[in-house]
Amino acid sequence: MGIKALGYVRIETAKAEAWDHFMTQVVGTMRADAPCDGVAAYRIDDRPFRFWVERGESDRLVAAGYEVGDAAELAALRETIAGLGREIVDGDADAAKARGVAAFFATSDPSGNGLEFFHGDVRDDVAFVSPVGVSGFVTGDMGMGHAVFATPNFDEAHAFYKAIGFRDTDIPRFRFSDDPNDPGMGFAFMHADNGRHHSVAIAEMPVPPSACIHLMLEMKTQSDVGKCHDRMRINKVPESASIGRHVNDQTFGFYMQTPSGFDIEIGADPLVIDYTNWTPTAHLIPSEWGHVWAWQKALEEQAGEQA
Repeated sequence: MGIKALGYVRIETAKAEAWDHFMTQVVGTMRADAPCDGVAAYRIDDRPFRFWVERGESDRLVAAGYEVGDAAELAALRETIAGLGREIVDGDADAAKARGVAAFFATSDPSGNGLEFFHGDVRDDVAFVSPVGVSGFVTGDMGMGHAVFATPNFDEAHAFYKAIGFRDTDIPRFRFSDDPNDPGMGFAFMHADNGRHHSVAIAEMPVPPSACIHLMLEMKTQSDVGKCHDRMRINKVPESASIGRHVNDQTFGFYMQTPSGFDIEIGADPLVIDYTNWTPTAHLIPSEWGHVWAWQKALEEQAGEQA
């Protein structure tokens, strides 16, 4: 039993118009046919949608949807998750059709982060055309990207993701200060059964109201990433971290804030792993250069004012 890839994400928002502008004019995704009433959908490839954005009263990631191989694997995974004590809600035929899958169920991890698992994904022959000229997104067998969740009960959540089929790629403990007594923050970057460095990651911190730390999309070229960074600035979208390159997955990219408060990482040229023969690493720092975070900039500015 293994997880194939991240297939789609579901987002609830009270800012549907802001999300539409963000997705089409900043990220550069393509509007898709609405899967049901009250939902806007956006595509980045030959799947009918990757982003499901539903109108609601809160702003949060409702669920990240992960694909498994077939009905038997879905049933086995359901049994495993039920055995771990997590509540399961089985999707009906109409809900499955709206998602573009044969069958699915919804659940959550031990910190309450929303998850869906499905089999029987749908593809079509509609060409992806970005409204702002993005040359394309890298998906295929590696799925749409990755999702990063917060968890205050890190060890329990880490064990949960291992039990359901994810595997460790990089298990660092990052320290964000020079204090020798800083205990650091635990992270687990975990791969599915594909070459993407991680399809899910968890960080040892309280779960935010947005129920997500960030989502990641991979663009085909560094030029696409740079142009997206320009669109972020022109559209006055808050930058969460400047352009840089990560140590563990080698992704070149930046982070910006979505209308719902969590971030989207836009990247290119990541490391592609051999998931069948990977020895987990434990890097000491998150980035080899760049990625100056908004909170770091604020501290530097404050220090400058006090000097």
